[in-house]
Amino acid sequence: MPTPMPTSTTNRPTPIVRQRRDLPPSTFWSIRQGIPRWLKTSNQIIGFGIPLLIWAILSYGGMVSKTFLPSPTAVLAAGWTMFQDGTLIPDILVSSGRVLAAFLLAAVVGAPLGLLMGTFHSLEALFSPIVGTVRYMPVIAFVPLIVIWVGLGEDAKVLMIILGIVLYNAIMIADAVKFIPNELLDAAYTLGAKRREIFAKVVLPAALPSILDTFRVNIAGAWNFLVFAELIAAQNGLGFRIIQSQRYIQTDKVLFCIAVIGAIGFVTDFLLNRLSIALTPWAEHHKA
Repeated sequence: MPTPMPTSTTNRPTPIVRQRRDLPPSTFWSIRQGIPRWLKTSNQIIGFGIPLLIWAILSYGGMVSKTFLPSPTAVLAAGWTMFQDGTLIPDILVSSGRVLAAFLLAAVVGAPLGLLMGTFHSLEALFSPIVGTVRYMPVIAFVPLIVIWVGLGEDAKVLMIILGIVLYNAIMIADAVKFIPNELLDAAYTLGAKRREIFAKVVLPAALPSILDTFRVNIAGAWNFLVFAELIAAQNGLGFRIIQSQRYIQTDKVLFCIAVIGAIGFVTDFLLNRLSIALTPWAEHHKA
């Protein structure tokens, strides 16, 4: 019986062995991972404290004229003066009311429009040309038309803020709906869901976290447009106070009003974030 010939391995490709190279552990540079609470807190303090330190060095050290950059204590003193003369609190309440009214109306209009545009291609084709065009138009250019349409009262100021954010609400929400995985829709169809049920029980819950995030982003835009809105025959408000102080070169009052708007925005963002976590605990961005 013939002896079996040995199998030659000369022509066989040598397998490439890829050695796993794990990244060294890192707390500070971890990508999309949580960090310890002490590191988060310390970074927040440093991130807020460094600009204040630079401001204090420049102002107290006399490196910059107080006309251009008053000291932190001068800004606080200006705010105390505004509080004592009875203008600060009314200005805060009036401006907050304008922003809140405009924000709610823009949400009522923009959120449904965005959901419909993101869900139905037919409605996207219907609305996207006008939405995509108008959002590039500067809102300040509409001031003459706004005055003609609604006059010089509160409606004009609220309408201007609405025009500034409503289309961004719609576009950002429409984009969020488009990122919903098609597998979710296919699974719902497989289980026998109707279009109305898919919209109410799949699309809306999946898009809700992004809708709330959109509101958090665009309420900051509402405060930005407030200054322009209070150019329209305003007699009060933080934006009006900023413009009036600028005319008289009262930089300390300007900075204090800007700081007040920033503080209100910080609190608002915190509250909206808490609301988002409470309403959408399933959202991926809430997971630690």
